[in-house]
Amino acid sequence: MNAFWILWIFNAVMSLVPLYFFIVGLGDGSINNDNMGMWLIIMLVIAAILGGSYWLKESDHLTAAKVILGIATIPSVIAIIFFLTVLLSKERWN
Repeated sequence: MNAFWILWIFNAVMSLVPLYFFIVGLGDGSINNDNMGMWLIIMLVIAAILGGSYWLKESDHLTAAKVILGIATIPSVIAIIFFLTVLLSKERWN
């Protein structure tokens, strides 16, 4: 049960990153009719992962909910490892 909540909270926090860029893009006009469909799909996938995993947990399908959250966690963990490597290494990246 605790593993589900750890994964769910981690995914919820990491989903704030694309949500932030979506809101900023709406504000500065970089999100327009040309790419609105792509952004809506991204937002729907994030909502489906968080909402769907919670619904699966409430429907007593805890293993399926953990699998979905675990798969969704992989890109975030890879991005965190990359940024930690960039920040902690003394290499010049230009």
